[in-house]
Amino acid sequence: MIELSGVTKAFGANRVLQRIDLTVPTGTSMVIIGGSGTGKSVLLKCILGLIRPDAGMIRLDGQDVATAEREAFLARFGMLFQGGALFDSLKVWENVAFRLRRGALKRPREEARAIAIEKLRRVGLGPRVADLFPAELSGGMQKRVSLARAICAEPEVIFFDEPTTGLDPIMSGVINALIREIVTEMGATAMTITHDMTSVRAIADHVAMLHGGVIRWTGPVAEMDTTPDPYVQQFIHGRAQGPIESVR
Repeated sequence: MIELSGVTKAFGANRVLQRIDLTVPTGTSMVIIGGSGTGKSVLLKCILGLIRPDAGMIRLDGQDVATAEREAFLARFGMLFQGGALFDSLKVWENVAFRLRRGALKRPREEARAIAIEKLRRVGLGPRVADLFPAELSGGMQKRVSLARAICAEPEVIFFDEPTTGLDPIMSGVINALIREIVTEMGATAMTITHDMTSVRAIADHVAMLHGGVIRWTGPVAEMDTTPDPYVQQFIHGRAQGPIESVR
């Protein structure tokens, strides 16, 4: 579904991505791991066409991202943002149905509301939540609303940006389980960036380690613990000593 070939991006002298090659098969869940500032978010933005690479090719289902018609292209994606990114001034159901009320996907208000309530139910939130505002919800509930919004338009590809940031271990487990279930049910292709190794083990089919602008290792999640790659081993075990230098 997603194929990157030689993708390169620099900001001045900062070479963030250096000839990235990566393939995400249709219907699978790829998790990108790596330290802060290693280019994980830049990689997602390149795939979405929000940032143009300096070199290389990105294809979605065989089509060059650079030449795709933007509205139709973006309609194929759903996104769960790190901070939730809910609109404070909109009710919960209006947040969930945001895409259904605009552009080519525009649905009548009552139809959009009904779809939003069904998606809220899918993430474990009842109809009473629909008419509340985000500020009236706990952090875990806000994250579930954000997940409902990400799946509301039945996207083919879903990006998850640090999906468990700021959540306690129990709610993190709930979100991880929901992501795994929903991606499987929808048959969607998923791409996640995270530092949370519990999330990696819960939602990944494949893992890629990004460091120094290159993919240091990629493979099935089942092989992550046994790979001899020193970058992977230092990162997943949180060791201070190793090839990844800590910032002091």
